[in-house]
Amino acid sequence: MKKINYILSAIIGFLDGILFFFIFKQAEISLPYGLPDWILVVILPILGPVGLFFAHLLSKKIFVIWQAAKFFLVGTLNTLIDLGILNILSLIFGITAGIFYSVFKAVSFLVATTNSYFWNKFWTFEKRESVSSEEMFKFFTVTAIGLLINVGVASLVVNVIGPQFGLGEKIWLSVGGVVAAFFAFIWNFLASKFIVFKG
Repeated sequence: MKKINYILSAIIGFLDGILFFFIFKQAEISLPYGLPDWILVVILPILGPVGLFFAHLLSKKIFVIWQAAKFFLVGTLNTLIDLGILNILSLIFGITAGIFYSVFKAVSFLVATTNSYFWNKFWTFEKRESVSSEEMFKFFTVTAIGLLINVGVASLVVNVIGPQFGLGEKIWLSVGGVVAAFFAFIWNFLASKFIVFKG
């Protein structure tokens, strides 16, 4: 495995740790066993390269595991960018539900998706050629469908189902985002691999 893959996965882990720290503070979530929130900034930059190393070993048998592992790492960063921006907008405007939640979710998803495009084009699927209009059209089509899936699922969880299991609105805001991210991940990986970056 190339050294750049270790470096990039560590950078993703570090950014994930910082975003987790902010999101946990905003949602008033604490790590179990009294662990300090900043510990994720230390642990995740280690876990990224370790996970990628094992994916590299497994990919010798099944190549798609290598791409799926990198896509997953990029996806964690995208999800946390998505949740981070969602929480920042919620904090600034004091809104945790309703129509403006859906607008905030759309904005956060689009920023995270733009980040996703560049990481996945140049790192996950290793496409070195410049961006073409056809590729961009495919990307925005896939993104539009992903946006509908992501915002639709998040809005369903937050606005229709509402807080469950005794969780507050601030935590449920992120629960909606995480559930939406799961469904969007499946769509985005398959569409990116077989439609946008095929070949």
